[in-house]
Amino acid sequence: MTRSRMVGAVLALALAAAGCGAGDSVDVDGAGDTGGKGAGGTLNAAIGGEPDQLDPHRTSAYYSFQVLENVYDTLVEPGPDLRMGPSLATKWTTSADQLTWTFTLREGVRFSDGSPLTSEDVVYSYERIISEKLNQSYRFETVKSVTAPDPTTVVVALTKPTPNLLASLGGFKGVAIVEKSNVESGAIKTRPVGSGPFAVAGYTSGDSIQLTRNDNYWGPKPTLDGVRFTFVKDPTVALQNLRGGEVQWTDNLPPQQVAALKENGGDVTVESRSSTDYWYLALNEGRKPYDDVNVRRAIAFALDREAIAKAAKFGQATVNQTAIPKGSSWHFEYAPYRHDPAQARQLLGQAGVSGLTLDLMVTTEYPETVSAAQVIAAQLKDVGITVKIRTLDFAQWLDEQGRGAFDAFLLGWLGNIDPDEFYYAQHRTGATFNFHKYSNPAVDRLLDAGRTETDPAARKRTYDQAAKQIVDDASYIYLYNPDVVQGWSKQVTGYQVRSDRAIRFRDVALDR
Repeated sequence: MTRSRMVGAVLALALAAAGCGAGDSVDVDGAGDTGGKGAGGTLNAAIGGEPDQLDPHRTSAYYSFQVLENVYDTLVEPGPDLRMGPSLATKWTTSADQLTWTFTLREGVRFSDGSPLTSEDVVYSYERIISEKLNQSYRFETVKSVTAPDPTTVVVALTKPTPNLLASLGGFKGVAIVEKSNVESGAIKTRPVGSGPFAVAGYTSGDSIQLTRNDNYWGPKPTLDGVRFTFVKDPTVALQNLRGGEVQWTDNLPPQQVAALKENGGDVTVESRSSTDYWYLALNEGRKPYDDVNVRRAIAFALDREAIAKAAKFGQATVNQTAIPKGSSWHFEYAPYRHDPAQARQLLGQAGVSGLTLDLMVTTEYPETVSAAQVIAAQLKDVGITVKIRTLDFAQWLDEQGRGAFDAFLLGWLGNIDPDEFYYAQHRTGATFNFHKYSNPAVDRLLDAGRTETDPAARKRTYDQAAKQIVDDASYIYLYNPDVVQGWSKQVTGYQVRSDRAIRFRDVALDR
């Protein structure tokens, strides 16, 4: 899920790790500056599904983070080029042994309810993730302590040098700084309180979430009065609504119409760029016969990725066999699985498997999983595997994934910056998102080494080895890296499509 932008991210990390004060000063005097960009108004945005919840530390759903990107802040954050830069922290320094990082917070930051945000809130947020072993706890495994010596200073002490620390603390809003009272009241699930440019003003289950401008925001005030996220599963309906003026922005466009829309979209602007995402098929190695690598490899050889990507994305994707996309300095060129049904049948025979029926779990909230599953079912039928496609709503899908109640599932992994994010949580034995129960001690050692290796060249070699072994083991069967495709009306100005899929409306204006 990335490209050459990785180079910039790594360089930024290396500078910080070497003890440079990498935080540029940030204009904190722009409060109230609307830049004369427009006349406010509420932007209506159509997204393809409903968040499962709005607690940033507990959700893993992209639909949640589309909203939360506009509600929360992190200590640092990636810019358009994915270089990590200041956010709540204006600067940071690293000790000579790279084991102590000291962050300076900007002064005067408040949550949207007016409460001050201090270093104690940063400590609370990180300790919550660590102590409760929440989704992002794997990012803190080298963190020995987080302390707040004064209201604007946060000190992160490490057990080992951690070159990807900035990416871990700011790569996305899963590590957002939350308000303790909002957590303890339980309101965080539906009425989160953050320090970002917008605040949640209302949530109608099954319909929409209303955001309003956060007038306590520390940065330049958004021009928009608010943003209304509506949940529109059908991309054809989302496009109709965009053309009809009911919505002004969507990322849920019919993939088969994207090329024509780019060429002549009329009043609709459609832009795309390569993403840092990957989509994959996972087989449950906690169940027979998928614990047999020959069976997993057989399925990998049975698939025609070009046909799958064409059906799912209509050309808006690049097929792959490793996670990190071409164009990234971290990409490893390795593609051992040609489309070869005869080889697949031979491997199934070696495994002693015949008449196999595979339960494949997909969700309508991500329609491309349904389209891809239909092609996969046809391809696996050619090698004697019967696929039963099980289509669930996403909340049930997540529950069954968590319980390991599947033979296989299809999904994507989004928003990656550092190579650790492409592999560790999914393929390290017992890791948070290793729902398919993959385990290889050699891969564990490589992934452990990669997250503490400070020499970029050595780190690249380490991840190349890990990527090769993961592919050889068919831990995930990678399918494609999709493009980010989004559309908006001519009324919208100031919006940028990002390769990490972060949806930021803080700089957007709406002509009325």
